[in-house]
Amino acid sequence: MEISYRETDLWVGVDRKSFVPEMKNHAQKTILELRHALDTYIGRFPEFEKTLVPYIPGEDAIPGIQEIAAMAAQAGIGPMAAVAGLFARDVGDEIIRNFQVEEIVVENGGDLFMVLKEDLLLSVVAGRSPLSGKMGVVIPACQTPLGVCTSAGTVGPSLSYGKADAVMVACKSPTLADALATALGNNVKSARDIDSVLKMSEEYPEILSVVIICEGKIGIRGTFEMKVLKEV
Repeated sequence: MEISYRETDLWVGVDRKSFVPEMKNHAQKTILELRHALDTYIGRFPEFEKTLVPYIPGEDAIPGIQEIAAMAAQAGIGPMAAVAGLFARDVGDEIIRNFQVEEIVVENGGDLFMVLKEDLLLSVVAGRSPLSGKMGVVIPACQTPLGVCTSAGTVGPSLSYGKADAVMVACKSPTLADALATALGNNVKSARDIDSVLKMSEEYPEILSVVIICEGKIGIRGTFEMKVLKEV
């Protein structure tokens, strides 16, 4: 299923025997509700959208806004860095609550929420890097639900102060994974920074796996197995 609304462009996949067309209506409803709540809050507090540093919302903010602000603050950046992870997770949760689903993957601009029955080999896409699509991460089904989010300084429209072709982070929380992918990616200016940013990632025990690709080099840390998909 593909669902689009303004800047939000989601792809939702479920196991074949669980799919029913009504799922799309639930996904669309969730997106519209989240977007309305976010736009309303930004209308009252424009700095929430613009700030690149941690922001503490008022107590009247909906739980989703509170969450992305908290996860982004943990990563040391502005709250909008975690929005894509929130939308992916909430759409997935809405479908799981209302339908019998064995497996689901929700993709939102390269950020993923997934619940798996079997392990999944996920390729790491890194734009024009010679390593793009040639390395894969094994996502253990037993670790799901979780979020796998990717930030890049050389690919896509998302704001990044780094030059990485891909910084992929996996966490149980999709919003934290989204924020940390951006925060770590901001610090990768060249391949020389890979080791120091991997070291930085050790400060976050929530990270299950991190992959950094920059200037034809790759750095890996975490518990998930990596596999070569194609010879470089």
